Amino acid sequence: MKDLPLKQIIEGAIMASEQPLSVDQLMQLFEKDSPERASVRAALKEIDEECAQRGYELRQVASGYRFQVKSDYSEWVSRLWKEKPPRYSRALLETLALVAYKQPITRGDIEEIRGVAVSTNIMRTLIERDWVRVVGHRDVPGHPALYATTRNFLDYFNLRSLDELPSLSEIRELTAGMEELEMEEELIEVRSLEVDLAEQSEVAGLDDADLDAVTVKVTNIQENIRSLFASEQEGTDFDQLKEAIPSKLQEENTSAESVIEAEESDDELAIDAQGTTKITSISSVRLPNDSSEN
Repeated sequence: MKDLPLKQIIEGAIMASEQPLSVDQLMQLFEKDSPERASVRAALKEIDEECAQRGYELRQVASGYRFQVKSDYSEWVSRLWKEKPPRYSRALLETLALVAYKQPITRGDIEEIRGVAVSTNIMRTLIERDWVRVVGHRDVPGHPALYATTRNFLDYFNLRSLDELPSLSEIRELTAGMEELEMEEELIEVRSLEVDLAEQSEVAGLDDADLDAVTVKVTNIQENIRSLFASEQEGTDFDQLKEAIPSKLQEENTSAESVIEAEESDDELAIDAQGTTKITSISSVRLPNDSSEN
C-alpha cells in the first residue's frame, strides 16, 4: 500500500464522482491491501489543506466528501450555466423549515403552527426533491403521516447533520435584520419616486409657462402629453398623482398575505410556468413618457 499514491487516488475519485463519497466508499476502491481508515482521513485532511489556495474546496456533507466551488467565486462561475437556480415560494420554505426543526411532524401540526392550510403540491414537491420523507404514522385516529428530512436535504444545504442547523434565536435575529433592511430599501424607493415626480412636475410647469411662445405643432404635442396625466373628468394633476401612487402601493403591500396564500396553492412561484403571482414593487412603477399612446 505504501507504493500507491493514496492521496491522488482519493482526490481523483472524489473529483469524478457525481455524489459525495464516504470514507467506507473510498476504502472500497482498493480490492487488495485496503488502506486503514486513519490513512484515508489523513489524506482527506491533506487534500483539504491544499484547497485553501484554490477556487474550490473539499466539503464534508452528510453523505460524505465532495468538491465544490467556493461561495466567494460562485458569482462568476454561475455564469457558465444559462439556467438560473430554482427559487422557492415562502410557503414551501416555511414548511421545510418546520419539518427540519420539529421532525417528526404531521401535516396537521404544520398547518396549526403556520395558521393556514398546507398545499398538497408543497408536500409533493418536498418529497419528489427527496428533502422530506414519511418516517411513520402517529398513533391517533386517522394515523396521520409523520414527516422528517432526508440525507439529501443535508447534502443540498451543505450540512453534515441536523446539529449544524442555526438555532432559532439566530434565525430570529437574522429575520429582524432582513425586515429592517427591506424597510430601508422601500423608503429609499419611495423617496426616489417622489423626487422623480417632482422633477417631472417642474418640467410640466415650465412647459405651461411657455405655451404662448411655441408653435401650434408643439402646443398640440404638449396637450397630448398632458392628456396622459390628466383625466378630463377628474382633472388629476401632478401633485395629486404624486400623493396617489404611494397610497396604491400601500394597498398592494397590505394584500401581501392574500398573495402568499395564493402562492401556497400555486406551490413554487419561480418554477410554475403556468401562472406566476407577482407583487408590484415601487421600483417597477413607471409613468408614461412622451412616446406613450393614449
